[in-house]
Amino acid sequence: MSEIRNVHRSRAQESSAAIERLYITIRHLFNRGFYKPMGVSGETLREALLSLRPEIYGSIAEEKVELNGLLYVIERLPTGIEECRFINLISDEGYTNSHFTAIVPPKRKRNCYRIDEEQMNVVITRGRSDIYDILTHLTFIFIESHKIKDRVLLDDGGELSRDWLKLEQAVKTSKKLSLIEREKAVSHTANILGRSFSEVNAIYDSFGSAEKPDRFLSVVYWLGKLALEEVLENKKRTISFSPILRERLGHHIHGEIWAHNIKSTLFSNGLLDREIHIISANMHSVMNSIFAAGIQKNKTESGIDFKLFEELSSSGAKELRLKVEKLALANGMISMPDTSGTNIDVQIFDTAKIDWKKTSFPKVKSQENGPILIVMDYAFGEQAYETIDELLKPFVQPDGVKQHLNVASVSIMGKAGILEGGKGDIMIPSAHINEGTGDNYPFENELTAEMLTGYDIPVCAGPMVTVLGTSLQNKDLLTFFHKSTWGVIGLEMEGAYYQKAIQSASKIRKSIPAQVKVRYAYYASDNPLETGSTLASGGLGTTGVKPTYLITIKILEQIFNL
Repeated sequence: MSEIRNVHRSRAQESSAAIERLYITIRHLFNRGFYKPMGVSGETLREALLSLRPEIYGSIAEEKVELNGLLYVIERLPTGIEECRFINLISDEGYTNSHFTAIVPPKRKRNCYRIDEEQMNVVITRGRSDIYDILTHLTFIFIESHKIKDRVLLDDGGELSRDWLKLEQAVKTSKKLSLIEREKAVSHTANILGRSFSEVNAIYDSFGSAEKPDRFLSVVYWLGKLALEEVLENKKRTISFSPILRERLGHHIHGEIWAHNIKSTLFSNGLLDREIHIISANMHSVMNSIFAAGIQKNKTESGIDFKLFEELSSSGAKELRLKVEKLALANGMISMPDTSGTNIDVQIFDTAKIDWKKTSFPKVKSQENGPILIVMDYAFGEQAYETIDELLKPFVQPDGVKQHLNVASVSIMGKAGILEGGKGDIMIPSAHINEGTGDNYPFENELTAEMLTGYDIPVCAGPMVTVLGTSLQNKDLLTFFHKSTWGVIGLEMEGAYYQKAIQSASKIRKSIPAQVKVRYAYYASDNPLETGSTLASGGLGTTGVKPTYLITIKILEQIFNL
């Protein structure tokens, strides 16, 4: 009889199990309707996150407070949420027609409403991925808040450290702190956080704004204050899910409205019979790629003018961007800011109305029935399936007649994490693998690595993994995906969902042509396997301009048969 091997789990297997526990726990808590993140009901979520130790949360499992991770999370949550003991996740329930002012986080499109001193309502219209994103971020900051509590609470009687009292004094000062006062407060705060004076000083201004330059101190104070109240006064923080959100989630309510608005606009403009190309990108790259050349006084003779695109992408180029937009609107572009709740704006381009001599593509021949471009802003995770699935369904005309869309191609240009390169590199996927399920979606990509070489940007090709959330990036698991026979080159959040919708519409439901072409290309926003190159290390800046426009132009060249 052969001896049974001593089987032990690798870190990658432990991380995979932690992600599965997170996924199952969040769904359970959602169905339950509420939970207390730092109580018994939130214990499994906390343990799973601490076991996983995602890269953007840095030192989450250590005693010292994680600064870069905290900044990353705070920028994606509404201002003031650190002060709230009650956080309600709700559906679109009519707050836009109330006296409440919407608070939109700087780095994430979602409407939030401060109901009173203790309560923040967060509107969820982008599906389950939005819930995973918020709950993992909140779990992280609550874990960090208890680290602060542990460092300032000296005994069970409630005696607090001198550093904490000095921080409280600085936060309660109504005026802007002078340099001396600020550095004194930073010194005390550094002791509380277990960080050096220079580390705290370096990140201080990143938390601030023109209205609240000293917000960093306020965030640390309120996180610690609520954690102290949980322990000393049993005032537990609570996260709840509204009954309407629980009833609506997964039913494509916002996606259906969004898609109907687009198809209705096409119908009313007589464009529904034309060949349609859908592009998922941002709201400037397609418009600028076509029309930016038309506002130039001195045009370049040949090639792609990346300097012009960098100029258009700079913060001070608002007037220049308005000129391009004005030219585009005069040449067949229809702008559709979102009103459905998906937070996905849309542009429709009627290429028959474009004066191609004034564009970056002067060789394109005008056609009376030229193709229609539908450019949609980035979806968020599972929302990609909801939106594309609804958009590819037949349009029901006012007289009840169903009309199928002649969708010739779907192109996805996005940013993703890379596993074998650096920020700004380009990835061309050959398949999408859904993390945690083994579901995989191979496809024939119309874009190839060869098409994008020769522009001084490294390009790699291979399978990519679709993850539940950027907040769950784990080095061990990603190393396994990269080094094993999966051969994964990068990770993103929407690819598998887009492809699932395209395949079902073209192969099974027959609502669009079976020969629909697909194009996927991503530029690297981070490398989670490299210390200092994760999402928490900051944005791309102008590094992302060149790959963004190179991918966009290559997509357009294929659509225009150049």
